[in-house]
Amino acid sequence: MSPMVTAYLPLMGTPQRSTVRYAAALLAGLVLTGCSRSAPPPAAGSATASPASSAPPSSPARICATLVSYWAKETLKGTKWSGLDWEQKGLSNAQYAIHEDAVAAGRTEERTAGRDKALELIDRFVAARCAAQDGAL
Repeated sequence: MSPMVTAYLPLMGTPQRSTVRYAAALLAGLVLTGCSRSAPPPAAGSATASPASSAPPSSPARICATLVSYWAKETLKGTKWSGLDWEQKGLSNAQYAIHEDAVAAGRTEERTAGRDKALELIDRFVAARCAAQDGAL
């Protein structure tokens, strides 16, 4: 064996162990954050942030409305995370359908009445659809 290969062999196990440790830490972090029952935090400067909205949602319809409304508004605003797919956003198929309808309605409202009115419309639209579908699970 050449000296270069021999010198490299002891290092071969190190990157593998650190990669496994990193992957295990990453998986643990994803599991812990994925099991959280809270909705994503509202965007900075969001008009919906209030002490009352920080209470944990209690019904499937309210959970649906909180989650879908948040992501629909993020999509309308075009924020960094708005491009995630429905699974990454934590939405069911039915919730994603509500999301898409809400974004379409919000875009129409934004063209005629402005962004603030569009964001308000999304909240009302999503709350009504989530309630009608009992959380759209």
